[in-house]
Amino acid sequence: MARHTIALLSILCLVVFAVARVAPAEGGRSSSACAGSSEYAYAGFQSEHKAHGVSAGIVALDSPAVTDGHVGGWIGVGGVDAGPGGAAEWLQVGLASFSPDPSVRLYYELTVPGKDTKYVELEANVAPGEKHELAVLEVSKRNSWWRVWVDGKPASAPIFLPKSHGAWYPQAVAENWNGGTGTCNSYAYRFSNVRLAQTNGGSWKPLTDRYLFHDKGYRVVQTSRLPSSFVASSV
Repeated sequence: MARHTIALLSILCLVVFAVARVAPAEGGRSSSACAGSSEYAYAGFQSEHKAHGVSAGIVALDSPAVTDGHVGGWIGVGGVDAGPGGAAEWLQVGLASFSPDPSVRLYYELTVPGKDTKYVELEANVAPGEKHELAVLEVSKRNSWWRVWVDGKPASAPIFLPKSHGAWYPQAVAENWNGGTGTCNSYAYRFSNVRLAQTNGGSWKPLTDRYLFHDKGYRVVQTSRLPSSFVASSV
């Protein structure tokens, strides 16, 4: 699993930990089922086939309870060693919440070899139940150039990701990061109509063959016959 999400704000969260610890957000609940688990925990799917993009509808079903670190639900490509020579390289878009602020944020994140990770906030306060159609897609007729899409509109300029053409297995995943404190943050994200791009620019097909992540304290419940729609949540 590419453990790479929301790296820039994760560093900021560590500063917050040194100052104060807060109670779970109102409207959420803290799960004890992941007690003693590792720093990162995941729930979701990774395609067993390479593709040229991934799209899905994502919605936070409730306000997450984030005591330490962050939680997120995202789709993306690449990973910590997916770039040239094993370098970190990825692009993802999704929803995230950070301690001590339980607000749900719409963002995308980019890591290019040799450069710092870039976090871009697209919307600061997404209401629970508010659905967005998201995509990360290789640009038509431009190999290794990618773009983020939100609700059918481009949300980024074209982004060059070296040697990414035909190389990556897309992911649709929720995650908990507790900063090494052992905290069990809570969330519930619904992913709907997860699709993979068969060519640059589109030619979408539903996610079928996939690898399942369900780390301790978190679970995936399919809501359709295919794994293209599911809920990822704390137990």
